[in-house]
Amino acid sequence: MSKNGYENMFFTSESVGVGHPDKICDQISDAILDEILKKDSNARVAIEVMALNNQIIIGGQLTTNEYVDFTKITWKILKPLGYNENDFSINVNLYEQSPEIHNGVDKKNGHIGAGDQGMMFGYATKETPEFMPLPITIAHALVKKAEKLRKNNQFKWAKADMKSQVTIKYSKKNKPIIDTMIMSIQHQKSFNEKKFKNYIFEEIMKKTAIEYKLNDNFKFYINPAGNFTIGGPIADAGLTGRKIIVDTYGGKGRHGGGSFSGKDYTKVDRSATYAARWVAKNIVAANFADKIEIQLSYGIGIEKPISISIETFETEKIEKNIIKDLINETFDLTPEGIIKELDLKKPIYLQTATFGHFGRKDLDLPWERLNKVKELKNNLKNKKN
Repeated sequence: MSKNGYENMFFTSESVGVGHPDKICDQISDAILDEILKKDSNARVAIEVMALNNQIIIGGQLTTNEYVDFTKITWKILKPLGYNENDFSINVNLYEQSPEIHNGVDKKNGHIGAGDQGMMFGYATKETPEFMPLPITIAHALVKKAEKLRKNNQFKWAKADMKSQVTIKYSKKNKPIIDTMIMSIQHQKSFNEKKFKNYIFEEIMKKTAIEYKLNDNFKFYINPAGNFTIGGPIADAGLTGRKIIVDTYGGKGRHGGGSFSGKDYTKVDRSATYAARWVAKNIVAANFADKIEIQLSYGIGIEKPISISIETFETEKIEKNIIKDLINETFDLTPEGIIKELDLKKPIYLQTATFGHFGRKDLDLPWERLNKVKELKNNLKNKKN
């Protein structure tokens, strides 16, 4: 217990940069998806990438009559990260979507069924202006700032593989504070360690804390394992979809287990998770609760959700059963409804492959729009009348 009589709570989230091996795979998967959707918005795509040592392996399912150059797309991702054609060989192994799945998803009546079974979660909170948990927001901000400085050649010696980790201390009486920041950033072999670490603290850690009006007297660790000259897939194998917690809420709220990158809009792992975030954010923005977690579940080939459930963590301003009724009245959460409402046939996915899929003030993502707040409030008003 603390002196003020409240027990302090600590929560930690991490983020990773564009050169992290898993994020390289996510970017290649989504770059391929976008390129296919530009030519065929009805294509069925499930692209998985593995990067290890000097190999990039592209596999999965693809149903389209259009041609895309997988090697060319891959190098568009790799070259800005500092790699050249001698660094990797690229192997492609793709085949068509199972006709049984196709028949279950693309129904003869013209409607779309869910591309898989499973449960998906959405979360929103008033903790930040982005309606996101504070720890993941700060963690993303750190790697975003570091990457921007690297690309602008302002961050001397830095390379693209990097990680951040942020621990926030909460107490019931005081506002949250940063307890600890950790950054591990790949660097050139010849570098000035003291200047490198001082730059990270002063220009990235400290400035990010100040921008979010948080304390700058936190504990910090920079490259705590020592030199970090070997990075990316040369140091560690990468896989598409392995950073699902980084991609969502940093561990706040639950996760259904499905990843996003490389999957087209019929895969509810992706589209329904986006929809759940859209619903949650509009509910909180409408001031029906200070935070909310929404679970959707689907059955493969089935058009409507199997179930919708909510958790408001005792922050609801109206009854939970009314919130659930309002969700059903206001949102079409069938796969077809989600695709139409969020305009998911467009090639918008590569931009989400780094720095998280939610809370992105730098992007105009349809599931981040507060376009249902007015309708939610009107529906509530009609209920009262």
